[in-house]
Amino acid sequence: MGRNPRRDLLAGLTVAIVALPLALGFGISSGAGAEAGLATAVVAGALAAVFGGSNLQVSGPTGAMTVVLVPIVAQYGTGGVLAVGLLAGLMMIGLAFARAGRYMSYVPAPVIEGFTLGIAGVIGLQQVPGALGVAKPEGEKVVAIAWRAVEEFVTAPNWTAIALAGGVVVLMLAGARWKPTVPFSLIAVIAATIAVKVLDLDATTIGHLPSGLPAPSLGFLHPSEVPSLLAPAVAVAALAALESLMSASAADAMSVGQRHDSDRELFGQGLANIAAPLFGGVAATGAIARTAVNVRSGGTSRLAALIHAAVLAVIVFAAAPLVAGIPLAALSGVLIATAIRMVEVGSLKAMARATRSDAIILVLTAAATLALDLVKAVLIGLIVAGALALRAVAKHTRLDQVPLERDLPGGHSDEEHALLAEHIVAYRLDGPLFFAAAHRFLLELTEVADVRVIILRMSRVTTIDATGALVLKDAIDKLTRRGITVMASGIKPGQLRTLDSLGVLDALRADGRVHDTTPDAIRAARTHLHCSGVLPIPLQAQVEVEVEVQAPNTVPEEAAR
Repeated sequence: MGRNPRRDLLAGLTVAIVALPLALGFGISSGAGAEAGLATAVVAGALAAVFGGSNLQVSGPTGAMTVVLVPIVAQYGTGGVLAVGLLAGLMMIGLAFARAGRYMSYVPAPVIEGFTLGIAGVIGLQQVPGALGVAKPEGEKVVAIAWRAVEEFVTAPNWTAIALAGGVVVLMLAGARWKPTVPFSLIAVIAATIAVKVLDLDATTIGHLPSGLPAPSLGFLHPSEVPSLLAPAVAVAALAALESLMSASAADAMSVGQRHDSDRELFGQGLANIAAPLFGGVAATGAIARTAVNVRSGGTSRLAALIHAAVLAVIVFAAAPLVAGIPLAALSGVLIATAIRMVEVGSLKAMARATRSDAIILVLTAAATLALDLVKAVLIGLIVAGALALRAVAKHTRLDQVPLERDLPGGHSDEEHALLAEHIVAYRLDGPLFFAAAHRFLLELTEVADVRVIILRMSRVTTIDATGALVLKDAIDKLTRRGITVMASGIKPGQLRTLDSLGVLDALRADGRVHDTTPDAIRAARTHLHCSGVLPIPLQAQVEVEVEVQAPNTVPEEAAR
């Protein structure tokens, strides 16, 4: 942290200026209050900076976490927030010790884009009552709440509040396009606060933060209530882990020579989420927007994130009366603008044009985020993505008939080659033989025309699961009952365990019908056809047999052969 302290100092100040209105707004949106948002930014921001796995990460309250916390605060109050934070923090530390950080990379990009879009919609809809200057209607679904707020606004319009919120949104969006490095969110909030003071507007028409930002009172739950919070805690832990690692990865991509430690980042975020509720805060994650500001402002080490937390702490203790004068409509405008900026239109268009499956996953995840909740939306997205991926992989599993000419043993007439090709059919299996493709494979294989020998070439099978093995066994049994001899060649050693555990190869091994190579299998098939009388025994073979039978005992065994 001592390499570039001046650059880190400037970056930390810049991030604190940007984070102040966001911390206030997200604290209010969560239902825990503006002071909870500031406490989270200070405590979680400092602890995650010290113990986390990224040198550039800035942590605090985020819009995504707000979406999860709103129903918890509504049902359990601050005591529920405390319990959920503690449980989620412990879970994240457990994930860190389990070295689960690397698995977060398996979340498909359309799921991430979809829930980011859904989160942006939820954050924007949450701000509708504040932007319209009406009391927040009762309810849990943000769409219904926003609609009731609009109905109330229509009956009694509050043009002052909507003008303040709209002015903040326009200034932030236009300013970001003009000078991206300037903290227009703070400028807009200050301008709105000054306008309210100068014009002496009635607080009831625009709303204010609680005077003096009092320290939150922490309630504690009865132990019997804790089990009911396990599911929300899992949701908070999963979201905090995913968003923090996404943010850390984004910081690595924007910087040169930086690489975060995923498991250490989970550990640091776990400690932050344990500590923040004890100081009146809510659950926290790595914040992509603030982390990006830190990188673009020249931050090079953890010192920048620590300075950001220290500056916000000074504001909490020294400037609380000034902060309390900020109109709620202005903060609603800040969060609406933040939600709009979360939507990367170009990225969404590219994702939607990539494949139909990606577009379906993106839209479904976003819609589920609005209609249900974030955790269910992510689960739905992952399930649909997995199902579509299995469908795509299953389509690549092929059963192709292959010619025998290249593998037929030489030294025989064209007539025998033709007879062998007429009675022996080789099929090559390409790709994974697993549950998603196994039954289609069985249908294709058992519809084979009437031949005497089928050789299954399995050297290109990438994987076999229990379903695939059982289907293979069923296919062999059905072909055998039709009088068709089945042989297998090229089975990989890694796949033998699955096949042997289910007895797929028992019957084949007993008759010597499992071979290392296809030419070996063809030789065995030819011998079988000769012995069964389907093909005549060649003259050379008859002579060899006759010589062996008539050879006197005095002839050495090797000469007799």
